[in-house]
Amino acid sequence: MTIGFDEAELEPTCSRAECRETAAWNINWRNPRIHGPERVKVWLACDDHRDFLRDYLAARDFPVVVTPLGESVARVPDVESPVS
Repeated sequence: MTIGFDEAELEPTCSRAECRETAAWNINWRNPRIHGPERVKVWLACDDHRDFLRDYLAARDFPVVVTPLGESVARVPDVESPVS
């Protein structure tokens, strides 16, 4: 056991403000104005907020690729990829 860490803190949680649900999805994205396809940022999402977070980023013209939690991507291309 690690001192100062509660097991509940180790569970991946949704990135939506005030949501404390366990994440099930990676929302992989980038800002194409300042980063190339190889720069991947990741938000985590629960089932209820997956579409909200994806749509929030896509509305700002940020390329987005949604993958199951733990499945990483090396690049986020300019064209939006389908939801897995």
